[in-house]
Amino acid sequence: MIHKIKAMHSKGSGLSIRAISRELNISRNTVKKYLQMDEQAISIMQADPSRYKWLDNYRDYLINQLKEYPKLSAVKLMRRLKNKVGTLQVSERSVRRYVQALKQQVTVGQFRYYEPIIETVPGVQCQVDPGELRQVLVNGQLQTVHFVVFVLSYSRLMYVGLSLQPINTHSFIQMHDEAFRYFGGVTEECVYDQTKLVVLHEQYRELTLNQRFAQYATTANFRIRACEGFDPESKGKVEAGVKYVKQDCLYGEVFASETGLREHTLHWLNNVANVREHGTTKQQPQSHYDRLERPHMSHYQPKLDVLSDAPLATRKVDKTGLISWLSSKYSVPMQWQQNRIGVSESNGSLFIHDLATVEVIAEHKVSLEKGAIIKNRDHYRDKAQAIEALELQLQERIGEAAGVAMAALLKTTMPSYYKDQLRGVLDVLSKYEEVPEALLQHLIERDTLSATQLRDRIEAWTRAESRGHLPSIDDEPISTPIDLSMYQRVSQPGLQGARL
Repeated sequence: MIHKIKAMHSKGSGLSIRAISRELNISRNTVKKYLQMDEQAISIMQADPSRYKWLDNYRDYLINQLKEYPKLSAVKLMRRLKNKVGTLQVSERSVRRYVQALKQQVTVGQFRYYEPIIETVPGVQCQVDPGELRQVLVNGQLQTVHFVVFVLSYSRLMYVGLSLQPINTHSFIQMHDEAFRYFGGVTEECVYDQTKLVVLHEQYRELTLNQRFAQYATTANFRIRACEGFDPESKGKVEAGVKYVKQDCLYGEVFASETGLREHTLHWLNNVANVREHGTTKQQPQSHYDRLERPHMSHYQPKLDVLSDAPLATRKVDKTGLISWLSSKYSVPMQWQQNRIGVSESNGSLFIHDLATVEVIAEHKVSLEKGAIIKNRDHYRDKAQAIEALELQLQERIGEAAGVAMAALLKTTMPSYYKDQLRGVLDVLSKYEEVPEALLQHLIERDTLSATQLRDRIEAWTRAESRGHLPSIDDEPISTPIDLSMYQRVSQPGLQGARL
């Protein structure tokens, strides 16, 4: 530290005392003291064995904490150290400085592994991401501007689609059409996050796509690629573009009308965003695109019916959760019962849409029989109501307080199968007239509980009582001993590699 201070000061020709103090986060008096010391005084001070830091006694502990939890703050580390050793002999500021120095000296775990990638091939990828900016003055009113940013990964040429209404599937498709016409072609793939406009559901990286958008992608001849959830950096080019549009194009601007907003954005694209020197490529996106990427773009000519704005057929869902379509009736998820929904038919399938978002909420095969009633049982299940009913039954069986406590314990132990566990517990309890109060209290004070554990405990208690023994709530149920004689040879010398 002393040598760093002297080097930064450089005998008065470098940084000032105030600047060094600010840069190194130490007091000006400390800087002055070290600058006034000559080489001999510094050597004597550093050689003094009595000069040590109290926190050096716990250096290994602090390093281990930082290696395991790199984001730990100095304040939290100080609390942990205080809990470990009691009263600290140093101030909070000393701990902060010590931890800051440790973080610079110690290699801690990296939060994420970054792998260098080869620059994208021209004409292959376009990254797409929606955004919004609130409180924009348009036609004298503060409105939210919804937009979608398109960035070509190779040249960084950008397009921005705009809407003063929340973006639905139809407007999302329209913006793609505008972007590809602006580019003069379409890329081989487009990359998205898991917005419902593209991906309705994902499990084990198996995607259920928004059918209407997937149909457009097929006719426009590009592949849909969806990033993993919570992984924005896999499309970092457009993430930066969204911030750029908010801060440079829209923020601080006033627009007389929606037409003025669109004209301003197009002018900004043509005269600012696409002609500036890009920070990464060091080239102007438009000229870079014209020279090297335009020849590799695919011809764009989607089918007109995909882009048409023909409204969906609408139906009113009746109180039984059914709609009529071509002389038959089809079920709708119960949350839409007695509401209006959209309906479309394609390739022998009936699609039911949320009118607000145009998203598909249900699908049925179209019946060839007249007067048929086609139901999906899942549309009539209300899991929340079923669980609530089971919880009430448990409270009636063993008392309200014990029932609430046992239900909470079951939910903590097996959250994914909570409803099944409630049913299992009720089934076990139905086989016994009464559960002893001492055993019940012990069960709800456990760290974990399942239906089988409850059954085993009650059975062990019942067996002990039938034999005239005093039941013990602390003993685990005794299971039938297992014959391990066949495994004894495994532990004999020279037989470690034997196969059973």
